[in-house]
Amino acid sequence: MNKKKNLFSVVGAIVAVFAIYFVYEYIMYTETDNAQIEAHSVLMAAKVAGYIKEVRVTDGQKVKKDDVLVTIDNRDYKSALEAAQSEVLSLEARKKDAEKNYHRLKDLFSKSVVSQQQFDSATAAYHEVKAKYDSAVSRTVQAQLSLEYTEIKAPEDGIIAKSSAEIGQLASPGTPLVGFVSSKERWITANFKETEISDIKIGRAVDIKVDAIPGKSFSGEVESISSATGATFSLLPPDNATGNFTKVVQRVPVKIKFKQLSSEDIDRLQAGLSAVIKVHNH
Repeated sequence: MNKKKNLFSVVGAIVAVFAIYFVYEYIMYTETDNAQIEAHSVLMAAKVAGYIKEVRVTDGQKVKKDDVLVTIDNRDYKSALEAAQSEVLSLEARKKDAEKNYHRLKDLFSKSVVSQQQFDSATAAYHEVKAKYDSAVSRTVQAQLSLEYTEIKAPEDGIIAKSSAEIGQLASPGTPLVGFVSSKERWITANFKETEISDIKIGRAVDIKVDAIPGKSFSGEVESISSATGATFSLLPPDNATGNFTKVVQRVPVKIKFKQLSSEDIDRLQAGLSAVIKVHNH
């Protein structure tokens, strides 16, 4: 009989401890596992057309800002730049001559030495050559930019997530060639139920656990709370006016920033990883 009493006492104590623990967790924290790590990522594409001449990166490679990732055959763009520069040089000489003639006739016209028609002709010739010169300069600038665009460079320090560029491939403007993820920053987008959002405030401390990194906890802080639910900007938002209304608990995205991340931590926190978030309620 005493053994049964002792057993019930132990079980009761364990249940009480668990009950106190869950009540404490409910009061002190708001938790969700509907959260993913985010990073600045971009699909980099060519701005000019041409055959790919060289691919200098592979998947998972770390790169520095302005490192050349992919080069496109630039011979056509070099030729276009040289032609534009030659045209500028030719028009520059003509513009200087026309400008001198214009100022000379302007001075003479003010002294009534030349006729109005002569001055008008000199003025028109000067403005015509100047317009052609300015247009040629603009084409030179554009040709220089096009030549620079034959090198696809890293926008900042980061990692190559995926490279689909191949030597000999015809690159077209706007076609993605390299998936790039910045090493600058990481944050979390956590989706909380609308019934939980009242307990979350900007600036509250956050405990973070990442499924892919067991045994390690990160600290963070609530940076912002979205002004719309996740369904608001979905491709096909629900139309409750159709008469087919079914109440569904909505999710509100909350942005959480990490605190004191090392470069090693950033490397381990790949974009898209799942996380468990506990926001301090007090």
